[in-house]
Amino acid sequence: MGKLPARSIFLGIAVTATVCTTIIALVLSLAQHYTMDLPNGTQYGIVFDAGSSHTSLFIYKWPGGKENNTGIVSQMKVCEVDGGGISSYRQNPPAAGQSLQQCLDVAKATIPVRQQRSCPLYLGATAGMRLLRLQDQNATDLIMEEVVNTIKGYPFDFRGAQILSGMEEGAYGWVTINYILEGFIKHTFEGQWIQPKGGRILGALDLGGGSTQIAFTPKEPVKQPDSEAALQLYGHRYGVYTHSYLCYGKDQAMKQLQAHLVSTSGSSTTIMHPCYHTGFNLTLTLGDLYDSPCVSKPGNTDPDKSVTFSGMSDPNQCQSLIQKIVNISECAYSPDCGFNGVYQPPVHGEFFAFSAYYYTFDFLGLAPQAPLPKVTSTIETFCKKSWNTILVEYPDTKEKYLRDYCASAQYIMTILVQGYKFNETWDKIYFQKKVADTDIGWTLGYMLNLTNLIPSKHPLVVTGVQRSQWAAEVFFIVFALFLSLVMVIFLIFWSP
Repeated sequence: MGKLPARSIFLGIAVTATVCTTIIALVLSLAQHYTMDLPNGTQYGIVFDAGSSHTSLFIYKWPGGKENNTGIVSQMKVCEVDGGGISSYRQNPPAAGQSLQQCLDVAKATIPVRQQRSCPLYLGATAGMRLLRLQDQNATDLIMEEVVNTIKGYPFDFRGAQILSGMEEGAYGWVTINYILEGFIKHTFEGQWIQPKGGRILGALDLGGGSTQIAFTPKEPVKQPDSEAALQLYGHRYGVYTHSYLCYGKDQAMKQLQAHLVSTSGSSTTIMHPCYHTGFNLTLTLGDLYDSPCVSKPGNTDPDKSVTFSGMSDPNQCQSLIQKIVNISECAYSPDCGFNGVYQPPVHGEFFAFSAYYYTFDFLGLAPQAPLPKVTSTIETFCKKSWNTILVEYPDTKEKYLRDYCASAQYIMTILVQGYKFNETWDKIYFQKKVADTDIGWTLGYMLNLTNLIPSKHPLVVTGVQRSQWAAEVFFIVFALFLSLVMVIFLIFWSP
């Protein structure tokens, strides 16, 4: 048997080596793969808080995955809209929409371009628009239409604008507080989200311009089912008593005080106001005074007639005046009552008081907490001061705020102590604006509730191998290609 030619021997060796190398590379590529989820991307959401006195835009963010069907939401940015609340544009509805553009531009610059189209945006209007709807349904519709048209001009996933009910506003404020304080869910050191055992669930006290809300989980079942909000969060149900007192926000309460004084003054155009400081005078037209459904307008009123309120610095008479607009005695559900005849179970647990509650008490140096005797003495001392003294002591505070701090402080004490009956549990109230760098209010709770409707992103799944195995795969694949290339060159250029 003759010897094989050198060419055949070389080709046989090369083909065998190539096949073996290819088989090794194939085995390595199929063996011991690892599968893992990539971290979820960030999702964003926007909520407009269209309040009675101003509008704010809140930008929230949360991981693409959700915990028990509710997003883990945190506050990212706040933008304050210039001007008054959208309800103040009754005579010029297009301006209501235009007022939102500045903050919409801020949101557009904040949220990544690739995620703007999928970013849900909501607008919730509160007591200011609820009051305007009682006065002028047509103006209300026009304002909401202009607001919607403006928002639709931006590249967000606009989910709608609505006027929140008082119950919704109160319940969402309650959700915000307990979410921030980890009453619903908590992140452990092991990186897991769990529901705390015996979690600290607080009540919420909100004092806006047009309404005031109370919300808490009562110790006993509520006796009026329509006063309970049923909320589903992180796989658990919560029953929350909540009530909103329309017309009893700070601004409307101050207007009620003025209207009551006018109604009892006869034809006098100069009226003594016990809640204003001595030396302070405020002149209003009757048209401005009665431009609210919260005050009863007498017949044959000349809207151009002016009245002047002159301060008295009399805290005792101020408190008596406030008790005349806040009914704390008549209630068919006694002793389970709030004020104005409203059913309320006994207050239970700790409470956070925010919005105008906080701003008033912080100005007086009483936030976040102070003993009840100190609170009453501080308010009385402040209310007895003259207007000139107040101006000297607080030179950097705007006069429109200074004039009402006495009245609003007395009003707060009346509804908290005599209305809600915190006289025995005053030390359970904390006057707060923020917790963990997050504003307290209804918007975060609203966003949390709405994340139940926002689908979570499916995590990206990747498949991989260990680094050493990957290096071996690359080596054998490259070596097989090299052998194949050598054989091709050999066949082309080999000359027997």
